Amino acid sequence: MQVATYLKISVAVALATIALKTGAWWVSGSVSLLSDALESLVNLAGAMFALAMVTIAARPPDDDHPYGHHKAEYFSSGFEGVLIFAAALGIVWAAVDRLLHPQPLDAVGWGLVLSVISSVMNGVLAASMLKKARAARSMALEADARHLFTDVWTSGGVVLGLLAVLATGWQWLDPVIAIAVALNILREGARLVWGSVNGLLDEALDADSLAAIETTLEGFRHQAIRFDHVVTRRAGQRRFVDLHMHMPAAWTLGRAAAVRTSVEQALMAAVPGLRASIQLLPMDVEAHLGDERDPL
Repeated sequence: MQVATYLKISVAVALATIALKTGAWWVSGSVSLLSDALESLVNLAGAMFALAMVTIAARPPDDDHPYGHHKAEYFSSGFEGVLIFAAALGIVWAAVDRLLHPQPLDAVGWGLVLSVISSVMNGVLAASMLKKARAARSMALEADARHLFTDVWTSGGVVLGLLAVLATGWQWLDPVIAIAVALNILREGARLVWGSVNGLLDEALDADSLAAIETTLEGFRHQAIRFDHVVTRRAGQRRFVDLHMHMPAAWTLGRAAAVRTSVEQALMAAVPGLRASIQLLPMDVEAHLGDERDPL
């Protein structure tokens, strides 16, 4: 299935889990189950925004965006992180109010059953989405999958906490668990926002990709050819590497271009989704990057 299809399924599952978790809160009155339902609302908003950004990212380059629209996916993870912060604040507000005004819980058993059903749905979907995200190198899909996993662990904590309330009769455990849930999803929100920022700031490729690039270049290095100024970056599902290739000045342009084509093809075969850009230079010429006279 395509990335967009997974996100459409995520929207449908989010709607189902919202219904289940809201029902769990309604029948039990548990503020921790309410916090779980609020996080599912974030899942829905995040999945819908991710679907919109993936659609934009798939657009081909145009006159206004000659390098494509790949970075749109990073806005998705950042937006979802901000939504998580908002949900966490709502959870804390509800939990503090419940601490100040305790209320007995009702029909906790049914609430737990509905919560477990929704967690199983989210867990199965999240595992499938994360596998697809790694294969497609989709930041938006990975962010949505990791948020769903956070939701699963959050629901697990809520279930265990409510079982502790039933076993001990300590009603204050319910809002305390809700606050712990809020702190946990705040951590996930911060991670998503940070990942989005790094992507928009042209973060270098991961260590495995860098190692594959170096291994490929090593296969072409010899006395007549050397490489330098190798830089990489990511933009959504696309990856880029720019470098200089030095060769003898006596070589013909055709021969130099043929070697460059071989290197580019080898690099793109070694790292899926890579686009290589190689500048040809004579062996005795150096490119001066980062000159102090550069006003930037």
